Amino acid sequence: MRAALVQLTSGKDPGENLPVTVEFLRAAAAGGASFVLTPETTNIISADRARQRAVLSHEQDDPTLAALRNEARELSIWLLIGSLALKTDDPGGRFANRSFLISPQGAIVARYDKIHMFDADVSETERYRESAAFRPGTRAVLAETPFASIGLTICYDLRFPQLYRRLARAGAQILTVPSAFTAVTGAAHWESLLRARAIETGSFVLAPAQTGDHGDNRKTHGHSLAVSPWGEVLADGGTEPGVTLVDFDLSEVDHARRRIPSLDHEREFEGH
Repeated sequence: MRAALVQLTSGKDPGENLPVTVEFLRAAAAGGASFVLTPETTNIISADRARQRAVLSHEQDDPTLAALRNEARELSIWLLIGSLALKTDDPGGRFANRSFLISPQGAIVARYDKIHMFDADVSETERYRESAAFRPGTRAVLAETPFASIGLTICYDLRFPQLYRRLARAGAQILTVPSAFTAVTGAAHWESLLRARAIETGSFVLAPAQTGDHGDNRKTHGHSLAVSPWGEVLADGGTEPGVTLVDFDLSEVDHARRRIPSLDHEREFEGH
């Protein structure tokens, strides 16, 4: 099958980000992709919490979600909306960082709220406290489709291999990692972590990414990647916004797992 990784430089205005995303979805479909994936926080990247409260919506009212569901239906594609920042009923006013899998009929097949929050001091000038703005999810999500079983994750989840092994042991053949990796951590760790998750689980890993300068001292790494179950990089989106097409054969999942059946070899052990 053919998939497409959409790479964006989302800004702080969801209304301005949406037409760019739609244009790339149409280009991906025109290129023959039947499964299209967008990056984390497709609708907005902003550190201004007051602005987020002013422009974000609850899921049922979100214009980006409604428009992208309509595009999936019009284009007859499977669409992973990598994630949207959405209002919730959280008592502290925190948002959700929520991924959606959309069918070619425009239906929401699965939702996943990012479990692991990125709270880190990357450098003297880059400090992130994602948990202050976003409510963490509590549930791993495996989505069944006619073409594959898909394990949904988001960005910082990538650093927690136990989540990926659990999804793979539950049957995931494709692991999705829509991301907005920082420029610093992306250059150091992005490809290595994605290849490791693919190798450890014998799964395809599809990782659409944000890229470039988003303002507010926020720069992301880009390099949307598709990785085979053997750890080979099948496609790299570089650093410019756009669409990266990749063809793959799901039979490679079974082949890789037969060669290295580590998912079946886990053992309990004592001590630290």
